[in-house]
Amino acid sequence: MIRLAAGAALLVAHAALAFTLASPAFQDGQPLPKQYTCDGRNISPPLRWSEPPDKTQTMALLVEDPDAPGGTFTHWVLYDLTDETMDLREGVPTDGTVAGGAHQGVNDFKKTGWSGPCPPGGKTHHYVFTLYALDGPTGLAAGATKAALQGAMKGHVLGDAKTTATYQR
Repeated sequence: MIRLAAGAALLVAHAALAFTLASPAFQDGQPLPKQYTCDGRNISPPLRWSEPPDKTQTMALLVEDPDAPGGTFTHWVLYDLTDETMDLREGVPTDGTVAGGAHQGVNDFKKTGWSGPCPPGGKTHHYVFTLYALDGPTGLAAGATKAALQGAMKGHVLGDAKTTATYQR
């Protein structure tokens, strides 16, 4: 009984750290509209999230396609969003530094900012948007890689939120 009560307390504490990520442009697990892909305007979709965990100072976003033929492919690397930021508007500019002082890194297309889905024809690909709540700034300049961001985040993640879009050509 004591073990169960302690486990239940841990479960409740973990649930308090959860926050959510969504987009008004697509439902979780549903297709990404064409305008956000290489077949359309290739602009970033709008995103919104709930209050991040306590002690969050900055946030980072990775968008990845785990279904890519060569392994996981990164479409967006964005970091040092302030804890006061609660959304991203459609069409974030592809500059190294964006509004509020956040930085964008280099994706696997070797471009800064968002580069939308452009999968080979055939199967449906999944695009996982993961927003990380961090206990401080990353210390990275604009143009960092996903690997550099992951290294900077190690030991500093307070929680994460995910949503997934699909796309098929």
